[in-house]
Amino acid sequence: LFQYKFRDLTIEELKNVNKTYPNFTFSMNTYTFKDGSQKDLLNFSGTVPVKYGNSYNIPIHLWILDSHPFAPPICFLKPTVNMGISVGKHVDAHGRIYLPYLQNWSHPKSTVIGLIKEMIAKFEEELPLYSLSSSDAARQSELLSYIAKITEGETDMKSKSKIGGGKNEGCFNKITVVGAGDLGIACVLAIAAKGAADKVVLLDLSEGAAKGGTMDLEIFALPNVEISKDFSASADSKVVVLTVNSLGSAQTYLDVIQSNVDLFRGIIPAISHYSKNTVLLVASHPVEVMTYVSWKLSAFPKSRVIGVGANLDTERFQYILTNLLKAELLAKDAWVIGEQGEDKVPSWTSCNLVANQTETMAARNSREEVANRAMEVLKGKGQRSWSVGLSVADLTDTILKDKRKVHSVSTLAKGCCNINSEVFLSLPCILGTNGVMDVVKLEDDQLVQEKLQSSAGSIHDLQQQLKL
Repeated sequence: LFQYKFRDLTIEELKNVNKTYPNFTFSMNTYTFKDGSQKDLLNFSGTVPVKYGNSYNIPIHLWILDSHPFAPPICFLKPTVNMGISVGKHVDAHGRIYLPYLQNWSHPKSTVIGLIKEMIAKFEEELPLYSLSSSDAARQSELLSYIAKITEGETDMKSKSKIGGGKNEGCFNKITVVGAGDLGIACVLAIAAKGAADKVVLLDLSEGAAKGGTMDLEIFALPNVEISKDFSASADSKVVVLTVNSLGSAQTYLDVIQSNVDLFRGIIPAISHYSKNTVLLVASHPVEVMTYVSWKLSAFPKSRVIGVGANLDTERFQYILTNLLKAELLAKDAWVIGEQGEDKVPSWTSCNLVANQTETMAARNSREEVANRAMEVLKGKGQRSWSVGLSVADLTDTILKDKRKVHSVSTLAKGCCNINSEVFLSLPCILGTNGVMDVVKLEDDQLVQEKLQSSAGSIHDLQQQLKL
């Protein structure tokens, strides 16, 4: 313990832990931080008693930083091969434990004993581990070896090992939908109906047994649809659709988004580990921010991280122009772009109106009037889960079949319309097997550019306040 700045205080605290939890074992090991730096740190492993109907001994592993007790420990679950991790509010896919007690750590009020007590209390609300069947346990052992690397400090997200057997890769079209709420189930049904995927996996991250729609999917079993709680079931997916939204009791809009970010911290690394070449398609809210978060957490190239963005709005917009306003010629060049919601804007990818300048101005005015009427109709439509599910199925169909079709989806907008920040906005993109192949150039329109820049500014300010 010679490198510990407050050695006596640390030893005193560890004695207290040993008295209360004599089953803990102590040792010194090397911990590798996310930036690659390493330190020899004191750590201890043991089990904590948790009552959740029955009594369980939950195995944990705590690393004590050399600035202890002024910095909180780094905490992990340490599951055995026959235990699966239940990703939730307080635990991510690697077993890293996040608690309010750790966030609000302050010496001398905060102690390791107090931390363990809160851990027990939170685990009694939401059990962090579940028992695996023997077949699941075999798959879990590979995941555990990966988790072990992380808990020992290795953070190589580019491990070359293949999980789940990728022998069909290249000819097998598999899609995973993460989240078994109304939107997730709507996506599964729409994708299955579209028929482009050979297999659709619904990853249900909710607690306990299947409930509601997931149970109905199990009862009325659909061909090629699998329901699982295990991340390894997503292995070698061509597309992973993210539909999860945190249902926490957050007070502010920022808190709601932060709880979604915390949820994604436990999902994206596991998904990207099992499907290294997948396209991430984000449908969680707010879509622009969560697509940015997915891009950062996955470390995927920007082309393979897409938000559903304004695809549904654009399809509706073009339909309204063609069928209700009888403006078919305008519709083929019409797009809804920018930020999902009230700040979305109509735009055009063609400026060849007419040769004469006066006629061009008149044609532009006429076009704007028709577009405004179409946008008014669009406003009253709303977006139901099944509507978004159909839009998601449309996008996955284009990606799997390498259609190279243009869709208005959230993509990294840096460099477009004088936007200099890393934000995702809906733009017309050519989509194929590897995601965004190219962004289609928009007609120059000062007002549209200003609206996009305004959206980019507000989204960037929001992102700066998030803890990734």
